[in-house]
Amino acid sequence: MNDVLRHGPSNYIDGSFIEIPGDTIVTRNPAQPDRIVWSGAPRFDHLEQAICAANLAFESWSSLTFEDRLAYLRKWQDVTKAHAETLADLITQEMGKIRSESLFEAKALSSKVDIALQPESLQRIQDYQVSVSDTRSGHCRFKPYGVMAIIGPFNFPAHLPNGQFVPSLLMGNTIVFKPSEKTAAVGQYLAQMMDEVGLPKGVFNLVQGGGDIASKLVSHEGIHGVLFTGSWPVGRKILEANLDHPGRMIALELGGNNPAIVMDDAPLKLSVLECVRAAFATTGQRCTCTRRIMVHEAIADRFISAFGKTASTLLIGPGDSSDPVFMGPVVTNEARQAVLDHQTKLVKEGGRLIVESSAMDGPGHFITPGVIEVDRFTLDNDCEVFGPLVQLSIVKDLDEAITQANASHYGLAASIFTTSDASFETFFRRSNSGCINWNNGTAGASGKLPFGGRGVSGNNRPAAAFATDFCAYPVANMVEQAQELAVPVGVQWDDNWAS
Repeated sequence: MNDVLRHGPSNYIDGSFIEIPGDTIVTRNPAQPDRIVWSGAPRFDHLEQAICAANLAFESWSSLTFEDRLAYLRKWQDVTKAHAETLADLITQEMGKIRSESLFEAKALSSKVDIALQPESLQRIQDYQVSVSDTRSGHCRFKPYGVMAIIGPFNFPAHLPNGQFVPSLLMGNTIVFKPSEKTAAVGQYLAQMMDEVGLPKGVFNLVQGGGDIASKLVSHEGIHGVLFTGSWPVGRKILEANLDHPGRMIALELGGNNPAIVMDDAPLKLSVLECVRAAFATTGQRCTCTRRIMVHEAIADRFISAFGKTASTLLIGPGDSSDPVFMGPVVTNEARQAVLDHQTKLVKEGGRLIVESSAMDGPGHFITPGVIEVDRFTLDNDCEVFGPLVQLSIVKDLDEAITQANASHYGLAASIFTTSDASFETFFRRSNSGCINWNNGTAGASGKLPFGGRGVSGNNRPAAAFATDFCAYPVANMVEQAQELAVPVGVQWDDNWAS
């Protein structure tokens, strides 16, 4: 068990850690699967306690001034900075990503407070006043929803939940957080860090668990919002569970089958390196990873050759290796097998192997990158594979490239590589994605901008700089200043009736 945790495997409820010994959920180091990182047995009664505590804390927390809540978040900012190195180590141990990526993630936590406060983020939730008539004013003010259920992912187990913690708390909501069962130790460490902040009891709660706990949480009568990061099939279940709760705020950040277009005028070296980086960063386990590449026929031979050779050189090893590894293991053996099975399926359907993905010998869930050329992309072969496998097709022009890029039910991220302003503007206008990049890869987003997708990649609740928007709702007030009003037409009135 990990020695950076002050308590044994635990939930965190109403300001206290409650241990949950057992082995219902076990997380292991993906690079050394014989090493257990966390083991515990979630409890449904703890979920009830956490939701109750969050509801009891809501009135007093939401009654604090914005400045008072911000003071707590400034302390959270300081705590995240102090723990960044240790948190990064734990992310690498439990999730498997390389140490530099883990440290980048851990250090990103502190900047979220500043991003939430940038004028571009706050201006959309500022109270405002309008004149309705000579004596009547109209006001728009914003209120928190209540208890937010935050369901975290495994691939960015600290950064993505934190992107929902900060705006939720800032706007006056309380939280019940369920981390991914694949990264339970990271989830507990986040609660340990929150405990250092000294938030009022019940404002932040952690409940460990798998799909059964998550299902109970997102459908519970005691919650008022669900903030979920994960796959479309699970997002669909959340929507189904809340059909009878139309007023419950649901923010879904889902997956992507992200396209990149490489035109004949693209800078070749930049295009190859950015597509390789975006396809295989975090071992292909980012929702924004490039999965599909459409390359113009005029440069297809050169691009595909260079892309395959570059992918073949990627250094693979444990995330904490002293070597400059680019890819660590995937999170589980099941995830690795899913990549290999999909590769086999594509080849059987006529795909041509450029670089074959294969399981590496020895311990750990290591896998080499795979590159497959296919005839074209259609809705019939639209599938998100969460691992280091990328497909390419050759196109004759921009129109065909955009048609194939849009041949997906997903719409998260897309890129085009070209030196033509007109080509980019055409792509921007016609692309179905929520994040559209020019001469840089699909993977890697700025927290200073909105982050979200269309189609089955999300439900129009972009996160990052726009996360604060879905953590509060607008309320209209109309205020009459006059003490007397004219009697409405058709109404009889005698002043003696009020004497």
